[in-house]
Order: sequence, then C-alpha cells, then structure tokens
Amino acid sequence: MGLKNEAQSGYGTKKFYQEYVSGMSRERFSKELSADTERLKLVYKEAVEDIERQQGQQLPGHVKFLRLFSDLTQRLNPTRRLIFGLGSVSFVAYYLLNFFGILEFFLIGDLLLPFGFLSMFMLLLIELLEKSDVQKEIDLARDIQLSLLPGTSLNKENLEVYSFAHTAKEVGGDYLDVIETERGTYVIIADVSGKGLSAALYMVRLQALVSMIIEKEQPTPKELFLQLNNYIKSNSRDKTFVTGCVAFFPNDEDHFEYIRAGHNIPIYYNKERDTTFKLKSNGFALGMTSTKLLDKNMEVKKFHFKPGDSVLFYTDGLNEARNEHNEEYGEERIESLMEIYGSLHAKTIIGKVQSSLETFIGSVDPLDDVTFTCIHRPSK
Repeated sequence: MGLKNEAQSGYGTKKFYQEYVSGMSRERFSKELSADTERLKLVYKEAVEDIERQQGQQLPGHVKFLRLFSDLTQRLNPTRRLIFGLGSVSFVAYYLLNFFGILEFFLIGDLLLPFGFLSMFMLLLIELLEKSDVQKEIDLARDIQLSLLPGTSLNKENLEVYSFAHTAKEVGGDYLDVIETERGTYVIIADVSGKGLSAALYMVRLQALVSMIIEKEQPTPKELFLQLNNYIKSNSRDKTFVTGCVAFFPNDEDHFEYIRAGHNIPIYYNKERDTTFKLKSNGFALGMTSTKLLDKNMEVKKFHFKPGDSVLFYTDGLNEARNEHNEEYGEERIESLMEIYGSLHAKTIIGKVQSSLETFIGSVDPLDDVTFTCIHRPSK
C-alpha cells in the first residue's frame, strides 16, 4: 500500500489546472446547465411573458430585449448597475466607432475596449465574492438548523425511535422532533409550505414554539395543534400553512394517541396480525382554517402499540420522490417495506427505507425535503 505524501508541494501550472477543473464532470455540467436554463426561463417569464399575458398581445423584439435587460440589471445594486452600464456602453461604442472607421478621431477611443473589459471583469469578481459570502451564511444557517433537529435515535426500555432527514436545498422546511417528558414521549413531524430559507426560518420558529408549549403544559396532541394553529393564524398576512402529525406515547402504556393535520397518512405495522394499516384521521392543515373550525373537524384516535409493533411517519418528499424516468416512489413501496420489515428495530426499518429510496432515485437529486421517522416497541 502506497503512502500519500501530505507535504506541501510547489504551486505550478499542473496544480493550478487540477484546482481549476476540480468538480467538472459531464453529469454536473448537465445538472447545472439545466438549473441555469430554468432560472433564465423564469426571468424571461417574469419580464416578458407575464406582461404579454396582461396586455393580451406580443411585444416587439426590441421591447422584449429591453425589458429582459432591465430586469436583469435591476438585480444589481446602483453602483454595480452603473459600472455594468458604463462597461456595456464602452463595448458598444468601441465596436461602432471601429465599424465606421472613426475610432482614431476620439481621444479616448483606444481606452474604450480595455475599460469595458476591466469593468466587466471587476464586476464579475465582486459578484463571485458576494455569492461566496452568501453561501457561507447559508451553510452556517444549515448547520444551525441541523443542530436543532433531534438526535437520529432514541432508545428507551419500551420505545425505539430512529429518524432520517434530507433537505432538497441548503436548508429545508420539514420539521421533526422527539420530545421526552415525565408522562411520555411526543413525536412530531410536519411540513411547512414552500422550500428554502423562508420555510426553514418558519420551521425553526415552529420548533421553538412546540418545545415551549410541551415543556410548559404537556398538552394532548390536539391541544398542541390548536395552539399552533392560533399562532399561524395570528398573522393575517401570513399565507403559510403547515401539515403535520403528532403522536404521544405514554410511559408504561400499550397505546398511543395520534392526530393528523392534512399530512401524509402514517403506516402502522401490527405484529400480531402481521399486516399494515394506514392511520387515517380527519383534520385540516394548520393555518388553513380558524381554530374553532379546526377543533370541530380534527379527529383524535388511539391505537394499540404492543411489542413488535411499528409506525412510520413521513413527509411527501418520500412518496413523491422521482427517478430519472420521472416515476414516483409512491406509497405502495413504503407499505410493502413496512409489511416486510415492520417487526424489526426502528433503525433497521429506516435503513431499509433509505436504501430502497436511494436505489430507486439513483443519481437524481430529490426536489423536495425527505424526512421520515419510525417508532418501534421492542419485543421483550
């Protein structure tokens, strides 16, 4: 076995080339080119297509160009917009003056091209540095968010909990929590509408509120959701809604209390019958209706939870995950896995679901956050 020489070597052309081309691959080029194309399509839609739809007529070509150019430059701050404008004018002026053969008659004619090039180059460097700083801030936000998630596992004498969480972007809006109290264990899973930073911030606020309510009042699952709905509905301008499930597992009891608010239906494995059931119960998503109406329509259920039984909670990022053929993972696969492995330990079940999902999607990155957790009562 060869030993890698970790001493610093000289920095030359070969080293520079290796650093410059690092990460470049056909697959990555394809993904990033596709992502950039989608961004440009979105900008064009906002700047041109939406205006054409409002006016009910096609815009002239030069108007389309000017609107698109304006929309792109408005994303720069005023100073950079000025530099970009001067650089663009310098390029255009140089080639027009050169085309008509009058460039030499202008005192600063020969300086137009280098000025345009340097201004664009400096603008590019500044934008890259700013993007790098923003990425560092997002990475920090991701680390903070991940630190707020519960540990992947909880092992008690009569209860096992194991979880998996993957964000589609740097930060995500899926919420998962396992909270132990003197009376028992709460398992909460939720999905905040939207993706990215806004959903992640809302998720963090939600988590703090849930922890505070449980620590102070130790409410029933229904009481918890009603208080959360009050909080979400308190801001009339807030259009966010949250789907979720809460299960409470009392200490030294053979049942759990469960409630669902418009979320994916959990799958329960019953060892005695060696079969699976969907834990259906009625309930609107939080933030969709008034607390009074939610109270009337939210259904509380209790289920037996005996040794060997398991229950799987998950967000729609799992069942809606797609492979390269645009096929959906689907609820049937999840049920089948629970039928086969439902009697095993929670960690094993989560591992089987994760492995199955990874095999199914292959090299395709999930478009939505994927979160699932399994609660298992071990056999004595």
